[in-house]
Amino acid sequence: METDLIELGDVVLRALISLVTLFLVTKLLGKKQVSQLSLFDYVIGISIGNFAAEMTINVDSQYMNGIVAVVVFGLVAYGVSILTMKSIHLRRFFMGRPTLLIQDGKMLMEGLKKVKFDVNDMLEECRGSGYFDISQIAYAVMEANGKISILPKSEYQQPTLKDLNIKGQKVGLCANVIIDGKIMQDAIKNIHVDEEWVHHELKVQGKKIDNVLLATVDVNQQMVVYEKNVNQKIEDVLE
Repeated sequence: METDLIELGDVVLRALISLVTLFLVTKLLGKKQVSQLSLFDYVIGISIGNFAAEMTINVDSQYMNGIVAVVVFGLVAYGVSILTMKSIHLRRFFMGRPTLLIQDGKMLMEGLKKVKFDVNDMLEECRGSGYFDISQIAYAVMEANGKISILPKSEYQQPTLKDLNIKGQKVGLCANVIIDGKIMQDAIKNIHVDEEWVHHELKVQGKKIDNVLLATVDVNQQMVVYEKNVNQKIEDVLE
């Protein structure tokens, strides 16, 4: 029993070391989502995950070997990312390049074969993008990360405000000025208002700051308040 506890403690320590190592390596590599990973990034991610798992579970191996393996793969991936930013040829080699699947409304069999797609796969991707009628599509491109980008024919494109000759409002990011009843000083400073302004807006809307879960202010200085509603039941919302 004593041996099992010692081994368990070793696993816990290895797991923590593995987690810290993976976190640091991931911070080094950046914030790519899984759906944005290239084939090279995917291989690196799987390899690093395997090293981390082996380092955690296999108590007979030295965890330092796992740490070195994870760090080496992380540094290689980081080095490749730097090189691919400077060389288009290396970027195409490591990350791949886009492939045309539909051009001028015509499906390209050569492109489908290149990405190992059949017609059913292509139709499924089109439906997933909201195009149940493939004749509405002018161009379809498979990006290097496997995502399908679609450009509809001009007659099926959504009209813009410019097309309709309508002047749009100024747009931008909203500032979170209140979070869980607390005024965010940096946020109100960045949008050039003060606490007095925030309290005035709350008073106009008949809200109390203690009951505010979130309050946002857009670029037009319009405040939207989300109250905590702690007494509201989920069932009431669902009905």
